[in-house]
Amino acid sequence: MNNPEHGIAGFRLTEHTWMTELGNWIDAISPDGRRAGALLFDARLIGLPGVRERVVAAVLTDQRLVLGGLTGLIPVADVVAAGDQVWLLTGQAVSPTLADLLTTAPIEPAGAASALVETAQTLLALHAAGVTHGSVHPGTVVVTSEGAALLSERGLSDAIRGLVSPPERDAAGWAALARGLAASFVAWAPQAAQLFERAAGLAGTLGLAAARGALLAEQASLPGGTIGREGLAEAARGRSAFAQPAAHAAAAALPALPRDEGDIVTLLAPGRVAPGHSGPVPPGPVQFGPGVGTREQRPETTAEQIWRSGRPEADTVQRAGGRRAGGRPVKAARSRRWRTMGSTALFAVIMVGAILAWFRLSDAPELAIGSVDVKAARKSYGCGATALVTGTVVTNGGSGVIAFEWHKSLDKEVVKGTLQTRSDQTSYQLPLRWRLTGRTSVKATATLLIVSPEPRRTDKVSFTYKC
Repeated sequence: MNNPEHGIAGFRLTEHTWMTELGNWIDAISPDGRRAGALLFDARLIGLPGVRERVVAAVLTDQRLVLGGLTGLIPVADVVAAGDQVWLLTGQAVSPTLADLLTTAPIEPAGAASALVETAQTLLALHAAGVTHGSVHPGTVVVTSEGAALLSERGLSDAIRGLVSPPERDAAGWAALARGLAASFVAWAPQAAQLFERAAGLAGTLGLAAARGALLAEQASLPGGTIGREGLAEAARGRSAFAQPAAHAAAAALPALPRDEGDIVTLLAPGRVAPGHSGPVPPGPVQFGPGVGTREQRPETTAEQIWRSGRPEADTVQRAGGRRAGGRPVKAARSRRWRTMGSTALFAVIMVGAILAWFRLSDAPELAIGSVDVKAARKSYGCGATALVTGTVVTNGGSGVIAFEWHKSLDKEVVKGTLQTRSDQTSYQLPLRWRLTGRTSVKATATLLIVSPEPRRTDKVSFTYKC
């Protein structure tokens, strides 16, 4: 697709896009030139009865929390409808995620601990406010250029499925995240790995407050002896699509949006048009996204106190109750189909993955890939040898099926396979035995491609064959 030529409600879309169970995420530039994000919901999911209303209700809840002082969430600026499409627009970038960083290089223990502490703190504040996240995994933990860990997609998975996840589901997702990070440290930082494993166990038995407390109390087990964001910030700046210092200048160089984007209606204020589009607006204040308006002088809520103090109490956790936003979204009087976001085949993949995700209704965390690492047993092989290549896949501890492919550079054979994962295991090995023949001297490359779950992950290794 040719994203720089397109936009939605004043947000300009970049070329960086990736698929999730909800639809297509795209790195974007907000109307005032800041880094932002845009999520195009899968049409088959957002069109199911009640889903659009539940999504709007979840976003309105988030905006109240953010306005109340909770800073651990990715703020949502608006939810808009453009013809038969529904978009969620964020006021902050939604990449890179922890999943992105885990695919490039190991995260240092101090940064991993920082991400775990901050996400646990945010989850505790959410629970104190009477809501839950519902889908905690590496793909929903966004790392900012300052190294802060923010949660995205809060409540959206539950809204799609028509569920209200209990706090225990969040704790299980966080524990799986901790175990996945621990697995990457076993070889070179065993004490850190043990600390993360203990924290994961505490999250499942005594709760997130106890797990977070253990990380803070035992940070001497980390290399360097302290929790810090510096390494995580450096990794995020190196991985982000907005990593270059001239990001805002580059954003400004994008072509201007067409004057007529069609009818775009905000769903957060029924009957009103989105900012930047003409149309009648009834009297009264309108707020588009968090941070607009003046906060009243009032006593802090429990959620605010927990976030600001960082000392959550165990008895404040409550189960969320489902709510719906008042009113029904008003459809545009006329609509014009926005240009396609990709090929028909690409949308088929998105839809199939999203529909499958719809039917995963267990309380166990959804399967997500944390990292992929491919290594060869030797650097070179001789005549008639069989090369042994091993791919190590680290997951979030979710139960499901991994579909993978081995590609070999010296022939067209593709070795396909599947692996059933378990909820009590986070690391798996995928071996490839490659028979080498002929008299030649050549560089051979084996590439492991994780086809599902999305997003796709890949890694490769090269070695020499001399005969």
